[in-house]
Amino acid sequence: MAATPRLPAARVRTLRQRLLGWYHRERRDLPWRRTRDPYAIWLSEIMLQQTRVDVVIPYWQRFLTELPTVHALAAAPEDQVLARWAGLGYYSRARSLHRAAREVVTRWGGVFPRTPAELEELPGVGRYTAGAIASIAFGVPAPLLDGNVARVLARLFAVEASVDAPATRAELWALAEALVDPDDPSGWNQGLMELGATVCVPPPGSPRCEVCPLAGQCAARAAGRQHELPVRAPRKAPRALTWVTLAATTRAGALVLARRKPRGLFGGLWELPSAEPAADETPAAAAARVVAALGLPGRPAPRRAVEQEHVLTHRRLRLLAYRVTLPARGTAGVTIPGDAYDRVALVPPAELARHGLSSATSRLLEALSLA
Repeated sequence: MAATPRLPAARVRTLRQRLLGWYHRERRDLPWRRTRDPYAIWLSEIMLQQTRVDVVIPYWQRFLTELPTVHALAAAPEDQVLARWAGLGYYSRARSLHRAAREVVTRWGGVFPRTPAELEELPGVGRYTAGAIASIAFGVPAPLLDGNVARVLARLFAVEASVDAPATRAELWALAEALVDPDDPSGWNQGLMELGATVCVPPPGSPRCEVCPLAGQCAARAAGRQHELPVRAPRKAPRALTWVTLAATTRAGALVLARRKPRGLFGGLWELPSAEPAADETPAAAAARVVAALGLPGRPAPRRAVEQEHVLTHRRLRLLAYRVTLPARGTAGVTIPGDAYDRVALVPPAELARHGLSSATSRLLEALSLA
């Protein structure tokens, strides 16, 4: 861990005064800023990871309506949690959220721990999230560092090295710790995040230095380098995947869904049974293989229906959907296909919303006129 830097006390005071004054005047009216409930704040922080604020707000509100307390979340079945999360992506966050709720109830009696060290012991809670919960919900002067804060600090102090490098991250964490306001850690931390989200924005946008409360203190702006910093490592191209997926329906419209095992891509979610074609296998042959793996009665021949592409964070997923109609006896004798799944079920259209479906599956069902 980098040593806490010695910053001039007068500069620290100026930064705190200007940022806190600006934040309390200009902050957006976000629903989780109207509460000090650590459960609601924790939920918002987990949902906001890698997800835009405007997307999160309705999910956060619906989630709290259905599961209003950590006890309610801990008691809920995983399928219900994933169904409420469906569309937010990064489904491992939802599974960790569920495990953490159960730990808060069983280990802490339903009362959230207050210190960053204790919070970091919860599944899915890292140093950033622990600092956010501790400072916002409990007023603990804990630092935090996310992408927005890293960008603000890298420009403010003209950090030349890549912010993705471990040594630079340690330097930025040390700056965050030195700057956090002991009297208003919630306002300070949220102010840094708000500044990065609305003013000190990343490319391709331009930082709005003309309205920034810290412009006069910014080393990058003084050097004319606010558009060059921070330095980021180049991103890897997403890995290309092709899946053949099978829409097997009864004449009444009920659909065969399979639930993925908890780990891996779309872990714990329900989807149309899928398989990745082998190197020397045609998509039609792969679809027939899924039919055989399901043990569908009569081995109906699949017919090509829809093709879709979904861009995920690290993957570019191409889905080739095939359709078959089940005989009258439906899923009698249907088996779990391959090693990817742990359950299979026949689901009427009216019950699809009760199952945790990825946004990719939901979009595919809409394209197939099955949702």
